[in-house]
Amino acid sequence: MNRRWFVCKTNTEYIRYLSRAASISKTLSQILINRGIRTPEDIRLFLNPELSQITDPFELRGIKSAVERVLSARKSGERVLIHGDFDVDGLTATAILYETLRKVGIDCYYYIPHRLDEGYGFGETAIRFAKGKGVSLILTVDCGITSFEAVKQCRREGIDVIITDHHEPLTICNSYKKDVDSTVGVASDEFLLPDALEIINPKLSYEGCPFYHLSGAGVALKLAHAILVSLFSNSIASEMIYEFLDLAALGTLADIVPLIGENRVIVKEGIDMLRKMPRPGLKALKEVSGIDGRDFRAGIISFTMIPRLNASGRLSHSKDVIKLLTSKSYNDASALVEWLDKLNVERQRLEEDIFQEAIEQIKGKEIMPIIILSSEGWHRGVIGIVASRIVEMLYRPSIIFKLEGDVAKGSARSIPTFDIFKAISRCKDLLNRFGGHKSAAGVELKVENLPAFEEMINRIALEMLTEDDLIPLLKIDADVALNDIDFNLVSEINRLEPFGFGNPEPLLGAKSLEVLYPKVVKNSHVKMRLRQNNYSIDAIGFDMASYVETLEGAKMIDAVFTPFEKEWEGFRSLQLNLKAVRPTH
Repeated sequence: MNRRWFVCKTNTEYIRYLSRAASISKTLSQILINRGIRTPEDIRLFLNPELSQITDPFELRGIKSAVERVLSARKSGERVLIHGDFDVDGLTATAILYETLRKVGIDCYYYIPHRLDEGYGFGETAIRFAKGKGVSLILTVDCGITSFEAVKQCRREGIDVIITDHHEPLTICNSYKKDVDSTVGVASDEFLLPDALEIINPKLSYEGCPFYHLSGAGVALKLAHAILVSLFSNSIASEMIYEFLDLAALGTLADIVPLIGENRVIVKEGIDMLRKMPRPGLKALKEVSGIDGRDFRAGIISFTMIPRLNASGRLSHSKDVIKLLTSKSYNDASALVEWLDKLNVERQRLEEDIFQEAIEQIKGKEIMPIIILSSEGWHRGVIGIVASRIVEMLYRPSIIFKLEGDVAKGSARSIPTFDIFKAISRCKDLLNRFGGHKSAAGVELKVENLPAFEEMINRIALEMLTEDDLIPLLKIDADVALNDIDFNLVSEINRLEPFGFGNPEPLLGAKSLEVLYPKVVKNSHVKMRLRQNNYSIDAIGFDMASYVETLEGAKMIDAVFTPFEKEWEGFRSLQLNLKAVRPTH
């Protein structure tokens, strides 16, 4: 796949100033500027994330009145229901609030919808469950911001609803406000919202505020913190909240929100908890994932623990994951983890089968700006992962539909330059329901509307996208010489962890390199030594064996890489993890 190489550059004098003022290398200064970290104080905070950087939970709109209602329920002995979601973000958010309410003596239950039987969101089945338990207050987590009918039904039944969510609310134009039916929702200055008792959603705040990018678990953590602060001293409440950071970290990593600001603190502290003193369920999950005792980083968690937790919601019912996350018994947790591991193996098999069928469909279609595929035989629980793989392969937004009778239920994934939620919103007249955010969304419509939807959303995409938008951008953090790479730079780069969305692993670029001794190893990787001005360093390109002929035939190459420290039998050496190469022009 062709890629546009783009090297980030900043005024040399400013780089020099920042390097001196913050006592870091010029290369690290450039990397941090690329992430919006532009002052010595911002650099200090970013490189030293700690709990003191977490903002007062009461700064989040709606929390004060929500806490008052929760404490009123506690005082009067009411029953409370936490309505979660079937993905890792929703499950960890549910576990955080469930444990919090139980700690403060509230009689509470949790409800997780079944992905295949109920679909995403807060709905009628959950309300029936709540009525059966005598619940008078429902707290939603990671859902609810577009649950207009469910909230309206709860009002009729005399059940209060507090929505905690982080997904995009529906926006409305000024000319539409006066026409909003009050039985559907409430019109604010910018949004159409369910008529709930209270709504806590960072997206209702200004973009750029410290908590704007919180995950569903992050929002639940804020509410839990506010409840505990209202009942205990600040120090006791902080100690109690610390116990939930492992759960909040998993939810934050799973939902692919930017690892900046408070999210960075949550993930760093949460990973530290997972490494040193995991709760019984997560200890068992670490072990079955094969990472107990290994280098424990955000990327490893995202590819091992999180898929196993997600497997239950994709293929079965994920309500038992709450038992796993809140279990006090390692033995009980181990049985649940074995179940998750088997489900994950089955998920991998189904995913690969559907992916191969999707590729066959693509071969027979004109490649449009948005790839839309559908089949009756596909499993709805894994089509979102397949959509992600199609995006990775073709660099096109993709929506994969499972056809169920006269209804098509789809999962959408996008590229950074295209807001898939906004595009789907513009097609709302063709849809039964939809929800999500810029990079991922869910959508449901009648099968008969599928051709019209495909035509309309591709027309919208042609308006929103340029040709360059559909060519992946390789963003290079800094142009370096090979002799700039030393153990000190690698140590500085390690301070940027945890890596993830919004804080990717840095990519460095070097030009006019000699290639020495290129060879293929383990069938798919390529190893070599790169030399520039008599300074050389080992390099490896994982899954880059197809480049070996280019490397052998080029007099000089340009390379993009991340440097790392390799240790073998007590000997430390530097190595480059190659990401891209091209002949020097």
